[in-house]
This record gives sequence, C-alpha cells and structure tokens, in this order.
Amino acid sequence: MKEIDRFIQIKSNDLLPARGRILLSEPFMGDYYFGRAVVLLAEHNEEGSFGVIMNKPVTAKFNEVMKDFPEFDAPIYLGGPVETDSLFYIHTKGDQLEGATEIVEGLFWGGDIEALKELILIKRIEPADIRFFIGYSGWAADQLSTELKRNSWVITRASRQIIFTLDTVRMWEKLLDKMGDTYQYWTKFPIDPTMN
Repeated sequence: MKEIDRFIQIKSNDLLPARGRILLSEPFMGDYYFGRAVVLLAEHNEEGSFGVIMNKPVTAKFNEVMKDFPEFDAPIYLGGPVETDSLFYIHTKGDQLEGATEIVEGLFWGGDIEALKELILIKRIEPADIRFFIGYSGWAADQLSTELKRNSWVITRASRQIIFTLDTVRMWEKLLDKMGDTYQYWTKFPIDPTMN
C-alpha cells in the first residue's frame, strides 16, 4: 500500500458531534481557517452546529482589540469565519457569570459581558481561566454531517484540562497523537506537500 493510500483510507471514528466534542480537521484541508484546526463545539443540534477554533492565535493584544475592557493580558484566537467583528469566550467561571452555558464539566461558554468586565477589574479572573475568540465557526443543519461523511473531520472528546493545558500551537498534533496509531499518518503529512 502506498503512503498516500494510507492517508486517504482513514475513516472517521464512531464518535458523533455534540456539545463539548472537538473536531480535528483532516491534514489535506488547506482552508485559511480550518487547515489543521481544532474546533470546540459549543452546540450541535438539528438546526446546526457552532463552536470556536482553539489553535489559531492572533498577534494583537487583548486590549488592542477590546478597547472598552479593563487592562487584561489574555491571548485572543481566531474563532472562525462567522461574525468576525464579535468577541466570544470560554471560561472556568460559570458560577460567576450569569447566562454562561456549561459545555463540558467545568468549562463554560459565554455569559454576562458586564459581569466579566467586573471580574477582570477586581482580579477575580486570570488569563489562565478564559480564552477569547474573534468570530466563530458555524454549520447549517446537516452541513457538518455531510463534511463528516467526506472524512473532513475526526471527532474526539474535550475536557477542561485539554482546553486549558495543551499548547495551542501543537494542539492538533497532540490530540491526534492521543487517538492512537491510526491517526499518526495525519500528523506526519506536510502542511504543503509541494515543498516536500
């Protein structure tokens, strides 16, 4: 079997998309947003799916982007191609932010923005407790299912620890490594095959 055949014949695992699951893009996806992307699903239902890309940091500082926030030294990530003029966030302070939705145990989506500003101001939240995203990733009803049938994504489980401790630069590779030998070929495929 040729090496390229081993890449092509990898099928998706048996996990289904759901709130709190992670999508890992296949290595051939050359899209600006989704190439080697790690997407945390904040919601998945019959109407569609949405989440944020976890491993695409932007170079701008938090307060360069968010002028009306208290001083806060937190990184910002490119969350996806939808609503790129809006800020989204995941955090560990769900009991302190009204309206926050638990994605997985101890990990929350959104919540009251004014309460968040107050937590930053009184130093009750640290950069290690929260991740900010410009824009989000969204799929219409059945769109993600179609992409999964084409093997564009493989699904794995998320946890608070995975989200907040893995180095985002190598997150895609690290999560594939945890999935076993089947996906080792994905991590070895060059980003630009023409340069190989």
